Amino acid sequence: MTDENLKISVMPVQQDEYAKWLPYWVKYQHFYEVQLPEETTLETWKRFFDADSEIYCAVAKKGQTILGFVHYVFHGSTWSVNDFCYLEDLFVAEESRGNNIGKQLIEYVQQKAKERECGRLYWHTQQKNVTAQRLYNWVAEKPGVIEYRLPL
Repeated sequence: MTDENLKISVMPVQQDEYAKWLPYWVKYQHFYEVQLPEETTLETWKRFFDADSEIYCAVAKKGQTILGFVHYVFHGSTWSVNDFCYLEDLFVAEESRGNNIGKQLIEYVQQKAKERECGRLYWHTQQKNVTAQRLYNWVAEKPGVIEYRLPL
């Protein structure tokens, strides 16, 4: 069977996949016009494998090739007895877009949130990210929330 015939699978990232994940993480930051310090990237990577952390990473793969990733966080809420699940980052390689990979990554997180009996699965995106909004409008609803931030 050739690599082209392999099915796309979504699974937790493995510790030995840092070099495969990192270029996508850098491209994701570039899209959002940020450049996080290397210390933040390394700490983020470490948290994915820390049993005491509620931050996770899953990757979409075809064979051994990573096509995209999703980062998600479980956290308590004043609005629910059960935890909420925040889908923090979602990225699919440009050459792999249009193949429902983003949808599969969201569905993976949705399943994890259901397993944890979360009260909500939610995420944000920037207004300029109209490509992603087409997917988000297809799979989810907009609650009309506007986000504000104060610098710390």
